[in-house]
Amino acid sequence: MPMSKCPQKSEPLWKEWDQKAQKNGLRHQVYAVNGDCYVGEWKDNMKHGKGTKIWKKKGAVYEGDWKFGKRDGYGTLSLPDQETGKYRRLYTGWWKGDKKSGYGIQFFGPKEYYEGEWCGNQRSGWGRMYYSNGDIYEGHWLNDKPDGEGMLRLSQSSRP
Repeated sequence: MPMSKCPQKSEPLWKEWDQKAQKNGLRHQVYAVNGDCYVGEWKDNMKHGKGTKIWKKKGAVYEGDWKFGKRDGYGTLSLPDQETGKYRRLYTGWWKGDKKSGYGIQFFGPKEYYEGEWCGNQRSGWGRMYYSNGDIYEGHWLNDKPDGEGMLRLSQSSRP
């Protein structure tokens, strides 16, 4: 009696390649078409967990937490300094849905920064602004502006 072999069903090659291309877990450098680079954890093809992204165009670097492809959790955003070439912190704090949200510190210059609450990328809630001339405003903020109760302490140079 002749014996016949049934050919094994083979999956199309694109299915195998697609499966290998899926990003899950820790990955080394992954480059986007525009030159941006990400190193870190993935889940279902999205940045998820700890990771570092470098934007090629501006040279900005974000190191911190990601959730479903967006900055979410604690992290630091830095930009290269044109004069020194070293990175300087722009923002350190909490993020939600790719926006500053919760407590954080934004640096506007070497002697000017804000520390306090954020909501949707805007200063909102209690916070303290240190100005480069030495003045300090401490109080409530809304929509990125002082709002409600607060106290402005003038430096010696600002006093009449």
